[in-house]
Amino acid sequence: MTNKHIGSSFDDFLADEGRLEEATAAAMKRIIAWQIEQEMKAQKLTKTAMAERMHTSRAALNRLLDKEDTSLTLITLASALTALGKRMEFKLAA
Repeated sequence: MTNKHIGSSFDDFLADEGRLEEATAAAMKRIIAWQIEQEMKAQKLTKTAMAERMHTSRAALNRLLDKEDTSLTLITLASALTALGKRMEFKLAA
């Protein structure tokens, strides 16, 4: 019995399983949350101070920083970036 995935990429495997978009979203959220946490540390910002800068609750900030929660909105992301004095660059790649 041959394995149809031998010689294919992991992305091909995930696509065949119907999980590529889910895995991509999870990976992107983990990176975004990690980068925001790192910048908060660099600026010595507590979660309370960050939430205040974002004009939101600590619960909303916790959802933003939750690496498993992929329901991030662009408004929440923009608010966090503004609070940190940062911007994000997006690029479509082939």
